[in-house]
Amino acid sequence: MFNFARSKLLSAFAALTLLSALALLTSCGATATTLTATSWTPTPTPVPLPTIGAGNVERVAALRTLTGHRDDVYSVAWSPDGRLIASASDDGTVRLWEASSGQLLRTLTGHAFLVSSVAWSPDGRLIASAGLDRIVRLWEASSGQLLRTLKGHTSFVDAVAWSPDGRLIASGSWDGIVRLWEAESGQLLRTLTGHAYWVTSVAWSPDGRLIASGSFDKTIRLWEAESGQLLRTLEGHWGYVYSVAWSPDGRLIASGSDLTVRLWEAESGRPLRTLEGHTDVVFSVAWSPDGRYLASGSRDGTVRIWGLP
Repeated sequence: MFNFARSKLLSAFAALTLLSALALLTSCGATATTLTATSWTPTPTPVPLPTIGAGNVERVAALRTLTGHRDDVYSVAWSPDGRLIASASDDGTVRLWEASSGQLLRTLTGHAFLVSSVAWSPDGRLIASAGLDRIVRLWEASSGQLLRTLKGHTSFVDAVAWSPDGRLIASGSWDGIVRLWEAESGQLLRTLTGHAYWVTSVAWSPDGRLIASGSFDKTIRLWEAESGQLLRTLEGHWGYVYSVAWSPDGRLIASGSDLTVRLWEAESGRPLRTLEGHTDVVFSVAWSPDGRYLASGSRDGTVRIWGLP
């Protein structure tokens, strides 16, 4: 439990550092070919671009430090308009910060134990949070008011994600189940069963039709959101799967596990590439908004940025 909590902290650090890493990449003038359905084909060796770690950390400047949490911070998320940051902590709170000044705006209290995951609705009006108390909570961002509590999981809820249209929320839990909720009413719509161990990551396809989930059973599973039907099981990792992410065009899925990042074809579930270079477990993966780069964060203390020809 405590080792995993430390892993989540590193995952949060990797996500926050990604923005600085992509800014560094742009300043270096690096280029890559945009992936398109007609021109892209797998090649044996992706191109590793800048690595953010001990060797060049001096090139990534900390702009401000947000202090206020009383314990480990496990998850951070930017509001869609980029003005606010939400953070979730082992102190049982979610805190909202003004990005430009670092000022603490609101503290959302209600969780009984650590909060492991926080996510903004696409319109920026609501925040979903979840954690050890097995409950997903929905908050009004402008006031900090608790609107709804989504109950149904029987163990630690490790991941929450909004559908692209903001109508649904997916949650993944250590009970091995992905649950789909209606945000407006808080009603449980579907229960997605199939994983044999903890679910640690959930992600919606850009069109909102599919959900990918990663698990400690070493698989990624793809589900149809409308029916809850299991469509494909992606197998190949030899270690726990900590993170999954869809490419912005919805054609690819990236997963972080063992010492590698793997790329899969979403339509078929076919493995396309294994990205090697990290020397320890990969906790977090994230695509750049234009889909040209993939960032990965690892327990080896580095963030790697991959350019995919």
